[in-house]
Parts: sequence; C-alpha cells; structure tokens
Amino acid sequence: MLKPLHDHVILEVIKKEQKTKSGIILQEKDQEMPAIGRVLAIGEGFYKDGVLQAMSVKEGDQVIFKKYATTDVKLEGKDYLIIKETDILAIVEE
Repeated sequence: MLKPLHDHVILEVIKKEQKTKSGIILQEKDQEMPAIGRVLAIGEGFYKDGVLQAMSVKEGDQVIFKKYATTDVKLEGKDYLIIKETDILAIVEE
C-alpha cells in the first residue's frame, strides 16, 4: 500500500453510473473522469509556524476533488490518485 507524506492523500476513484438517466449506455471513452473518491490513506499533516496542522479528512471519507490536481499511480494492478489536501473541495456527508 502507499503511505502519503506531509499533506498528501491517497484516493480511490468512485466509479459513476455508466448509463444516463434516459438509459443510454456510455462507452468508457465518452465518460469524463469522476471527481468523487474515497480516502484510503492520509499523510501526517503539514507544519505552519512550527506547529503540525492536523488533516481535515480521514480514511474512509468520500470526497469531491479538483479533477486535474491529481497524480495517477498504478500499483499492483490497481489505480490510485495522490492529491494534496488543499485540492480536496468537500467531504460528502450521507
């Protein structure tokens, strides 16, 4: 597994529905990358004025993130995203 450093977060993309509301099945190339993911691991935080700042997200959170702010990583056949916590826009609360 990956262990993120500082204020980085490891995400797993949550796949969205492959059909439109009207029932049209979308091909993979026609789908845009979803911007919702599940937090798999978090770094220890970052230092500000010599004080360690805690992370706002935790493992298991479902989050919305900036689409083009990620680093894509493939490890052992699985796809992961690495992102800075500041590029996470919201936590989805159910």
